[in-house]
Amino acid sequence: MAEIGRLNTLRVVKQLDFGVYLDGGDLGEILMPIRYVPVPCAIGDELEVFIYCDSEDRLIATTEKPYAMVGEFALLKAVAVNQTGAFLQWGIMKDLLVPYSEQKPRMEEGKLYVVRLFVDENSNRIVGSAMLDDFLYRESDDEFDVGESVNLFIANRSELGYQVIIDNTHWGLLHHSEVAHNLKRGETVAGFIKHIREDKRIDVCLHLKPSEKTDEVSQLIITKLRKNDGFLSVTDKSHPEEIMAMFGISKKMYKKAVGALYKNKTIAIESDGIRLLKAWATKER
Repeated sequence: MAEIGRLNTLRVVKQLDFGVYLDGGDLGEILMPIRYVPVPCAIGDELEVFIYCDSEDRLIATTEKPYAMVGEFALLKAVAVNQTGAFLQWGIMKDLLVPYSEQKPRMEEGKLYVVRLFVDENSNRIVGSAMLDDFLYRESDDEFDVGESVNLFIANRSELGYQVIIDNTHWGLLHHSEVAHNLKRGETVAGFIKHIREDKRIDVCLHLKPSEKTDEVSQLIITKLRKNDGFLSVTDKSHPEEIMAMFGISKKMYKKAVGALYKNKTIAIESDGIRLLKAWATKER
């Protein structure tokens, strides 16, 4: 099924002078205006398109790609403000509307704003919101493991560091001490979960030092064990792909962390896997 606000691969079903119609499944046939139609193009061709509603609430397909999709965040420039709200440039011909009810503070033409994109349920139009807290969690409730790789969107800068959006779902803090060079608002970088604080707020980092990495991976393995009744059927004979799929780390790093856990009498190494010793089943490290 085609999705509004996302990239879709749709089949051409009609050709007309003013464009083509694509099979949108449950959404019906969707017009792609002639200016977006690639040459050559024939009935039966499959095209990758972005779908949105125009000012008359008609579904439109375009080969233009916006700076962000629905459910994502972006730093966008306000290019116009009127009685309806602010309009932000986001990479396609139709500007993104941010209604006044979704602004904090009131937006001004020419300025940059971090917004989250969503589909308005009443009109099916894609709109933006600067009310970021409505879409983000500030606390982690076992969604992340320490040492886990994540994507970080740089939202703001503060005295402590950078306020970041983790995987489009959570707020996090990237301390200045973790950054070797200035980062720009709106930039997306790869990072890691460094620490889950007692209040469940999340600290992130861009790199893990070797010693830190081993400790973070050890904690990741313990967390996985606790979630799996204290046992994981993975050994030093397991394929690297299996270890990567389970932990997101290399086999070399896994073996190093398991060795440290065994040495500390945290786990037992069995023929078919590793087992968390009872003393560590609920103990916090």
